[in-house]
Amino acid sequence: MSAEATNPEARPDARPELRRRGRTRLDLRRLGRAALLGPTSRDRLPDAIGHVAEAHRAHHPDADLSILHRAYVLAESSHRGQMRKSGEPYITHPLAVTLILAELGAETTTLTASLLHDTVEDTEVTLDQVRAEFGDEVCFIVDGVTKVEKIDYGAAAEPETFRKMLVATGNDVRVMSIKLADRLHNMRTLGVMRPEKQARIAKVTRDVLIPLAERLGVQALKTELEDLVFAILHPEEYEHTRALIAAHAGERDPLPAIADSVKAVLRDAGIAAEVQVRPRHFVSVHRIALKRGELRGSDFGRILVLVGENADCYAVLGELHTCFTPVVSEFKDFIAAPKFNLYQSLHTAVATPEGFVAEVIVRTRQMHRVAEAGVVALGNPYAHAAAEAAAAAESGSPADTADCDEERVDPTRPGWLSRLLDWQQSAPDPDTFWSVLRAELAQDREITVFRADGGAPGTISLPAGASCIDAAYAQYGEAAHGCIGARVNGRLTSLASRLSDGDTVQLLLAQDASSGPAADWLEHARTPAARIAISSWLQAHPDSVKPTTAPARAPLSVVGARGGGGNAVADLPDATVRLAGCCTPVPPDAVAGFVVRGGAVTVHRIHCAAVAQMRALGRTSVAVHWRATADCRVTLLAESFGRPHLLADLTEAIARQGVEVVSATVEPPVEQRVRHTYTLQLPDATGLPALMRAMRDVPGVYDVRRA
Repeated sequence: MSAEATNPEARPDARPELRRRGRTRLDLRRLGRAALLGPTSRDRLPDAIGHVAEAHRAHHPDADLSILHRAYVLAESSHRGQMRKSGEPYITHPLAVTLILAELGAETTTLTASLLHDTVEDTEVTLDQVRAEFGDEVCFIVDGVTKVEKIDYGAAAEPETFRKMLVATGNDVRVMSIKLADRLHNMRTLGVMRPEKQARIAKVTRDVLIPLAERLGVQALKTELEDLVFAILHPEEYEHTRALIAAHAGERDPLPAIADSVKAVLRDAGIAAEVQVRPRHFVSVHRIALKRGELRGSDFGRILVLVGENADCYAVLGELHTCFTPVVSEFKDFIAAPKFNLYQSLHTAVATPEGFVAEVIVRTRQMHRVAEAGVVALGNPYAHAAAEAAAAAESGSPADTADCDEERVDPTRPGWLSRLLDWQQSAPDPDTFWSVLRAELAQDREITVFRADGGAPGTISLPAGASCIDAAYAQYGEAAHGCIGARVNGRLTSLASRLSDGDTVQLLLAQDASSGPAADWLEHARTPAARIAISSWLQAHPDSVKPTTAPARAPLSVVGARGGGGNAVADLPDATVRLAGCCTPVPPDAVAGFVVRGGAVTVHRIHCAAVAQMRALGRTSVAVHWRATADCRVTLLAESFGRPHLLADLTEAIARQGVEVVSATVEPPVEQRVRHTYTLQLPDATGLPALMRAMRDVPGVYDVRRA
């Protein structure tokens, strides 16, 4: 049996402080115990399921409760005679799990599957019986939960167990909702286990299940799991935090008075809002204590403002920032830019005349429901498909029947889950899968970048801190082995460059299909897909590893005509004039001249970075102007893929523009890329843009720029 238990009142961590104080929703633990301690005899079945039905009707007033009663009858009769390790009837466990989900607002199908989630694994009930009695949807979910229930908490079994869990979650996120509620009830009743097994289960919960709860947006489950894990793995810090909260309970709490002031401000502004004080849970208090040191009264909770519409959120924010002193650094807008787990709210902080700083969260009631319950609040993601199938059946058209063994794609599946499902198939061994899974789940923010090529899909979702390497493997898969560079927002950059939310990325692939990644790509890859693909290629090609450092490039310099022989003239008689190689100015660029050692005048474009350095060094500034002659000398850098006859083709393109090649340098190839440096004499500076376009049109050339 998957559920481990003891008497809730007897476990060591059953401290009253862990219970939520002042929460807007009902206390799951209190209701759970009320349901579990009720009679379990056959003549009291309606009373045993009564708390679940009441909680379900609070969210779904029109729900059909008959299916829940039938599911309870089957579960109770199937589990009859089975006991938990605490000595309680086993039926108390699926009842408690279902009550947790009902309080979060889960729809009827999820609750039905929750009541039955252990029947196929632990009793004589079969999937065919579940399908015949409750339909394909319930069967599919029960089967998904059953596949991830047989957990051996040994280190060797954990990777494959959670690989199954990941696949089942991808097929239907309701499977993970039931699993999280199942783990929460087991964590509440973990005291019967030996301390070492408690710690082992708590570590797995911390490393995988809590991050999954965060990613699925189920904050109500996540916060309680965090507190329970905190009490087991960090008992000293837990006791210290408990003492802080207990000491605060005996002091005057400033937050209710601040909340009353907020209510008055919003009432005067004509904004209909509900204002609450939400105490922080244990782990949150601990984190604030680490961040701020000594805690003040307003640090033990936050003010929550609930409104009706999105526009009201910003109206509330305006009033708060007008009537109180805002702490600008604490403002975050998760409505305009929601988190990857569906979370939306405005976060701010305001200071009162008494010196207290109160954190304020502003959201609509719908946002609040999603913030608490996450994917559970979304209901049945397949309702639309089911409606279409029913319509097809009525019309006599053939329709596909759901199969418990069939894999299907959740239409609401978030991008991070799709990435995990993709790379887990190619994870070479359980240890790699386990370590990379925990690293991926530790990422708490996601960015979206846009493809410059206009391909579908037009966006790529990546974890925060991802590089161009990650984008390449997300877009091209193993074909990204041949990636040699990228343009980010139109500018050429290295593959190691980190991406920001909203960047536009164009990835450059080599024409040589046999090319592969460099060893140092692993240092810059953040996504599991990229790291696994790079590692696999390097292991398969040990003799083909590219050098991690590029060979030294030749120094670039351009020397203009001296004295009156050039087209740049300095207002300093008999001075030698040099055009700076760092920016290669040409007419009609705005330029600045500076006297350097030897009395020569170096000419830079006015926006060149060297100009600021020259001024900082106190170099003498000299006025410079262009001669009336139109010819000029310029240095151009051309970046291209390596291929035969490229130098000849580029030279021919330059000659067709009537330009003289003064000198040319071709550097050794690096990652299939070749860099050419040309010093050119143009008959007319106005022809420079046309020359650069002609060079870019040469096959294989992907960038031409001035030095």
